[in-house]
Amino acid sequence: MAFQISPGVNVSEVDLTTVVPSILSTAGAFAGTFNWGPANKVVLVDSEITLAKTFGDPDSNSAISFFTAANFLAYGNNLSIVRAVGATSNNATANSSAKIQVDNADVFEASYLNNNNSNTYGAFMARFPGAMGNSLEVSVTDATGFSAWAYKGYFTSAPGTSDFVANAGGANDEIHVVVVDAGGLFTGTQGTVLETYAFVSKASDATLNGSTNYYKQVIFNNSKYVYAVDPVDYANTSATWGQTGSTTFATLNASKSVTLVNGTDAKPSDGNLETAYGLFQNKENINISLVLTGDADITVQQYVIDNIANERADCIAFISPPSSNVVNQAGNETTNITAWLAALSRSTSYAVADSGWKYQFDKYNNVYRWIPLNGDVAGLCAYTDTVRDPWFSPAGFNRGAIKNCIKLAWNPSKTYRDTLYAAGVNPVVSFPGQGTILYGDKTLQAKPSAFDRINVRRLFIILEKSIATAAQYSLFEFNDEFTRGQFVALVTPFLRDVQGRRGITDFKVVCDTTNNTGQVIDTNRFVGDIYIKPARSINFIQLNFVAVGTGVDFTTVVGAV
Repeated sequence: MAFQISPGVNVSEVDLTTVVPSILSTAGAFAGTFNWGPANKVVLVDSEITLAKTFGDPDSNSAISFFTAANFLAYGNNLSIVRAVGATSNNATANSSAKIQVDNADVFEASYLNNNNSNTYGAFMARFPGAMGNSLEVSVTDATGFSAWAYKGYFTSAPGTSDFVANAGGANDEIHVVVVDAGGLFTGTQGTVLETYAFVSKASDATLNGSTNYYKQVIFNNSKYVYAVDPVDYANTSATWGQTGSTTFATLNASKSVTLVNGTDAKPSDGNLETAYGLFQNKENINISLVLTGDADITVQQYVIDNIANERADCIAFISPPSSNVVNQAGNETTNITAWLAALSRSTSYAVADSGWKYQFDKYNNVYRWIPLNGDVAGLCAYTDTVRDPWFSPAGFNRGAIKNCIKLAWNPSKTYRDTLYAAGVNPVVSFPGQGTILYGDKTLQAKPSAFDRINVRRLFIILEKSIATAAQYSLFEFNDEFTRGQFVALVTPFLRDVQGRRGITDFKVVCDTTNNTGQVIDTNRFVGDIYIKPARSINFIQLNFVAVGTGVDFTTVVGAV
């Protein structure tokens, strides 16, 4: 407390109630190919419905990525997605000769929003890259064309002069704008009105109720489909649209409608996917636990393992063999999968491999598709967190049931499961009358240890993240008996709770002068040693049935055979 110069009472508070916080363990991460939505930006999705609204319905190009994500969301509700796009994926524009890929809204705003751009891209452009943008039409009117406008029924009255512009000495600033799904790719019905913007202003400084009312900024802030780039009917309106409110703004001769064109899709390269996954690299910026890889090839799988999972050391990568290893490969699956694994630099407890692909129904296109299982296996971990705890195994008949599976590309028998499990691959198996089950819980760690099991790896991730977060509050305190005792008192109840929930069998916390020696203290360090005995999942059950004679006393034979 502060020293006092004259008599008085000083009241202060010291908060010693710090606890070890709960850590989110169900957060998934995925980068893939989608038809619509923000490019190279992390977007949080909580359901398949949100997935479709944000990234578009699947087609033959995007189905594997879409259903990998949707399959994870069938078990959990927290998936961060990055849409990767190819170098020649373009936004649709109102200028048939213009092509551009806008994958950073902030850069776009700085470059185009408040400038008249010589009609480079036309009056409007699609908000995101992709051919879906070619389905969009934008229609605009001011007072001149309102009475004959096809969309006037969506508005209460004709646009005119706003109070803001009238008070500034200007006139004729208001317009109405509609965004239309002319091609029906967004809604399934051609001509559906997607968005309306009423009484927005041509004046760059216009405000309404304390917020901007400039039409470009309003559309930039609110539209899910388009950007407004240049003045409508550029030759007649560019000199005044975008000026300040004291302007008497040029009016349209009639309502104007523009159809967007030249939106294109391009399959992302391995480099594009690595760039997208790279947005998950910094664990201080984004919290993730389970990384899906979809149908990524071995180059991208290796990147995710090395640069995301191993580098962060707080999440697990989930990978599946290529479809060519298991789909229509009768008799060659084991050889193909082991060869695929051999090509990976793979000895790590931060990665999990499964045995293949599943056949599932695509309700959006009324077809069946082959989809890799890594989204499901990661999803089972999220489901396990919900019904039990992260340190329980996601495999087996209690928690390992795979959803939405018509059949497996390969249903390995016991002989082949033995080979796969020895190599670190977790078989997914269909059992008659019992469903399709994740039938293994190994990580890809080659060294035999507790960390070659998913539940132990996830247990330590939770313990390390939780305790490390709590330990931050010891930074810049004194390394003395009080601080060390406070740390032990902080960690011990947390570990005791985990022990009570069957995550560990025993533990010990050491933080005293034995590990915080004078040398440690003098170099401004603090050491806490935490010893853990993790609980192990049962992988092998031996049941012995012994027949004995009618007159035999059981006590004489128990333990003798």
